[in-house]
Amino acid sequence: MTKPVVAIVGRPNVGKSTIFNRIVGERISIVEDTPGVTRDRIYSEAEWLTRSFSMIDTGGIDMGDEPFLEQIRLQADIAIEEADVILFLTSGREGVTSADEEVAKRLYKSKKPVVLAVNKVDNPSMRDQLYDFYALGVGEPYPVSGSHGLGLGDVLDEVVKHFPTEQANDYDEDTIRFSLIGRPNVGKSSIVNALLGEDRVIVSDIAGTTRDAIDSVYTYDGDEYVIIDTAGMRKRGKVYESVEKYSVLRALRAIERSDVVLVVINAEEGIIEQDKKIAGYAHEAGRGVIIVVNKWDALEKDDKTLHKFEQNIRDHFQFLDYAPIVFVSAQTKQRLHTILPTIKMVAEFHAIRVQTNILNEVVMDAIAMNPTPTDKGRRLNIYYATQVAVKPPTFVLFVNDPELLHFSYERFLENRIREAFGFTGTPIRLIARARS
Repeated sequence: MTKPVVAIVGRPNVGKSTIFNRIVGERISIVEDTPGVTRDRIYSEAEWLTRSFSMIDTGGIDMGDEPFLEQIRLQADIAIEEADVILFLTSGREGVTSADEEVAKRLYKSKKPVVLAVNKVDNPSMRDQLYDFYALGVGEPYPVSGSHGLGLGDVLDEVVKHFPTEQANDYDEDTIRFSLIGRPNVGKSSIVNALLGEDRVIVSDIAGTTRDAIDSVYTYDGDEYVIIDTAGMRKRGKVYESVEKYSVLRALRAIERSDVVLVVINAEEGIIEQDKKIAGYAHEAGRGVIIVVNKWDALEKDDKTLHKFEQNIRDHFQFLDYAPIVFVSAQTKQRLHTILPTIKMVAEFHAIRVQTNILNEVVMDAIAMNPTPTDKGRRLNIYYATQVAVKPPTFVLFVNDPELLHFSYERFLENRIREAFGFTGTPIRLIARARS
C-alpha cells in the first residue's frame, strides 16, 4: 500500500530540520557518497509503532526571492496538498507569533489532521507557556525538544492515530506495475496515451497539466500491466510553477506503488540536475529502473548521436549503470514498441530468486579471482551467502566482521553477481552480517 505522508510545517528557526532528522533517525546530508546521487533534506522514510510513513520537511523547499511570510504560506500550501497528516511546529522560546497564526489559519481551513508541537521546551518550567498555543485553534500543543529528543514519542503517537486505514493491494501479484516519473513537460502523459492508444490523461504543451495520478490497466502479449501516471500540478499558481522540487514530491507515491519506474528525459532539453534527483529516489526505493529518452525524433542526428547521448546519460547517472536506456518518440510512436518488453524483462529480474548453492559458487569464484581485503592485519572472511528478499533482490553475506567489507569490494561482488545472473534494470542489495 502507499505509505502515509507526514509534512513538517512552521516558520523558520523553530527547528524543523532538527525534528525531521530525529524522526527519520539519521542526519541526512545534502550530497550522498554514491556518485551521481544528490539527496535533499526534503524527504525521507520513517517508522513508528510498526507503521512506516514518508516524511517531508517543507523547510527544505527553497522559494527563491519570495518575501518571508509568502514563503511560509507557500510551504504550508505544499504540505496541505501533499500530506495525510501535518506536523505543525512552533517554538516555546518565542511564543506565538504572527507567522504562526498565519500558518494556523491555512492549516485550519485545509481540514487535514494537524498535530501541534511546541519545540525548544527543554525544561519543565517552560510548560506553563504552552497554554498560549491553544489560541492557534489547531488542537492540543505537545511540548518537545529537538536538541534533546524529548517528547517526540507522544507527538508520533498522535500522528499515527490520524493515518488512513491500511488497504490491501488491488492488483494480482503477477500484474506488473510501472510508473513514469520526470520533470514536467518531458512527455510522460504522451507516452501513456501512446501506449494505451487513447487519450486517457490530459496532454498539453504547458508544463504540469496532468491533474491527478491515474491508474490504467493494460494487457499486452498476455501480460497484465498497471500504468501509474504520476500526478502533475493540481493547481496553477506560483507555488507549483516556481518550485522545481515540487515535481519530486509528486513522483514519490507513484514510485512506492511501482515495480518498475520509467525515468523520462526530454531529448531536446537534455539532462539537468532535477532529472538526477528524481531518478535517485527510484534507485533508493529499490525499484526497477528504465531510462526513457522521449522526443528523440526532434533531434538532428548523425551516426554518432545515439552513442554520445547514451554516454552522456551514463556519465550523469552513474548510480543507474544497471538501467537500460530506451530512445522513443511518443508523438511519432518511434521505438515505442520496445518499452513494454523492456519493462517485463526488468520486472522479472526485479523479482528473481537465486538458488543458494549457485549463489555461493559465484561468490567463492569471485573471491578466488580477487581475494578479500585486509585492514590492519585482519582479513575479511565470507563464509556464506543467501538471498533474503526480492523487489529488489537482497543478499546477506555472513562474514567475520561487517566493518571489513569495504565499499570497493562490495561493488566488486555486486558486479560478479550481475555478470552471473543479469539483474538488468534492478538494483541489488548486499548486507554484511557477522556470523553468530
